[in-house]
Amino acid sequence: MRRLVALDLPAGAAFVDALRGAHDEGDAVFPIDRRLAAPARARLLRAMAPAALVDEEGSHPLEGGLPAEEGDALVVATSGTTGEPKGVVLTHDAVQASARATSARLRVDPAHDRWLACLPLAHVGGLSVITRALATGTALEVHDGFSPERVLDACRRGATLVSLVPTALGRLGRAAEGFRSVVLGGSAPPAALPPNAHVTYGLTETGSGLVYDGLPLDGVEVAIGAEGEIALRGPMLLRAYRDGADPRDHDGWLHTRDAGGLTADGRLEVYGRLDECVNSGGEKIWPQAVEAVLARHPALREVAVAGLPDAEWGERLVALAVLSPGASVRLGELRDLVREELGPTQAPKELFLVEALPRTAIGKIARGELAKLAAAAAR
Repeated sequence: MRRLVALDLPAGAAFVDALRGAHDEGDAVFPIDRRLAAPARARLLRAMAPAALVDEEGSHPLEGGLPAEEGDALVVATSGTTGEPKGVVLTHDAVQASARATSARLRVDPAHDRWLACLPLAHVGGLSVITRALATGTALEVHDGFSPERVLDACRRGATLVSLVPTALGRLGRAAEGFRSVVLGGSAPPAALPPNAHVTYGLTETGSGLVYDGLPLDGVEVAIGAEGEIALRGPMLLRAYRDGADPRDHDGWLHTRDAGGLTADGRLEVYGRLDECVNSGGEKIWPQAVEAVLARHPALREVAVAGLPDAEWGERLVALAVLSPGASVRLGELRDLVREELGPTQAPKELFLVEALPRTAIGKIARGELAKLAAAAAR
């Protein structure tokens, strides 16, 4: 029986060795985001149901583990469209297909290139750098977190390829041009891009970016459906979610809930989410989850969060709150509350006190009005 093995290791050689060892045994691997607060981590482990966990002290069996299927390689956590943790199951065939297609587009030469992995390995953008290097036999350097100084040092020592999010690229500045190619994913790209940057589009469900600079990789199909929704099809798509649900339709198309269109020369333009996700520095933030935590603060009568445009982060999360009579609150209190439950990346960066939240006729929060209210309060 094939197992799902959770990896709770810092990014580095030990992580790569553990991943390779699990695959040699025929097991699938689930990387844990080590930044998660304890409650969020516990929820994630329950949802993914791994049979074993590998950390710095060794391998530990876990109760209630569910088997993996033959050919499964990775389970990568994503919030999907609900904010609840789901596991995207990627097969070895899908991982290999992604590695071949991306390496062909980037003209990777295993004899001369070297990948640098410096993004979180619990996210497909970071993890795919490792699997791409292993699949193609390309040299690899792995950093435990992003540090501009370490990234530039790796570049000087011969790293030629790197995957970044816009925030990281901004912190490197012109020095990022030292790499042969920069693969840029995550939130909206900056207006000014270095000439060696490739803007990619993809989801966890697609095993990393599968559209580069608006053009699909070899073997990938892109279609625009109802409401301008982007649909994708190709060999690197997921097999299913960890619970067995398959989000693809009967023809194999994945409907992304992203809005977009095709230019006259066939390039994909991505306009934004059709849902309510806030993407800040490449991190997905789901309003309902953050609001549920903030609502526990006794000083708040009502609270909602929204994303505002941000030059560095793409979007920044802000909170709009109605105080209880006679109460007061500081932003730091709310950030601490969210940080303890969901982790630091989910904490709002600003707080605006308002007299009332906008609501629909049936009493639901009018989310389309939140950003306008926050922008007005910020002026």
